[in-house]
Amino acid sequence: MAATGAEAVDAGGSQAVKAQLRLREMVLAGELPGGARIAEVAVSEMLGVSRTPVRSALMRLEQEGLLQALPNGGYAVRIFSERDVADAIELRGTLEGLSARLAAERGVAPVVMREARSCQKRIDELLRDPALDDAAFSKYVDFNEQFHRLLSEMSGSAVIAQQLERTMNLPFASPSGFVIMQANSPAARDMLLIAQDQHGQVLDAIENREGSRAEALMREHSRIAQRNLRDALRGTHGEPMPGVQLIRRM
Repeated sequence: MAATGAEAVDAGGSQAVKAQLRLREMVLAGELPGGARIAEVAVSEMLGVSRTPVRSALMRLEQEGLLQALPNGGYAVRIFSERDVADAIELRGTLEGLSARLAAERGVAPVVMREARSCQKRIDELLRDPALDDAAFSKYVDFNEQFHRLLSEMSGSAVIAQQLERTMNLPFASPSGFVIMQANSPAARDMLLIAQDQHGQVLDAIENREGSRAEALMREHSRIAQRNLRDALRGTHGEPMPGVQLIRRM
């Protein structure tokens, strides 16, 4: 039986997502080095899919910031300066600080605060162990990203939430962009505990309607990612984190 139009669209969308995930993995793993030119035909043959989902995948990766469109067609893997990444992290901290201040000033729906406290508790439970295995680390990343999404929601501003989402999609700017650096050694992992303490403090500030304090805490919270960026570029914690080869030191 021939596929319906809707089924064909779904299949194409699924192929595009798979191509996007595979290409992102190749870029971050260094299989496609910074500056490498990527053409639809070559990628289509490499991944064994048609050019249409590949075209969609390349466009999405350009929107994420991992690729840049070339004037004569095709794409190239982007190379980032340390300042590019630092600025993206700074922008996230600024927007999250604003979101936290507005949440404190405007008040937060009880159901959202309960979700944030529940997420905080789950992270506390994970961090009771002296070391995180792969499964626990994966859970930490999920809970950490959920916590930051809830903070964005607390502002009650669709405009700020939208801008935060765009910022977090920038390469290396997400709340967990460099969190792997905090799990590779006991000293670095201590930063997870500091970050989690800041999570609790900002929720307390929001509940107590302390807008300036909530904003300052989230700005300070982003400084951990800045420190991890510097550690990643120095190779302080052994194995390089995925994608770090795309960042050039100033």
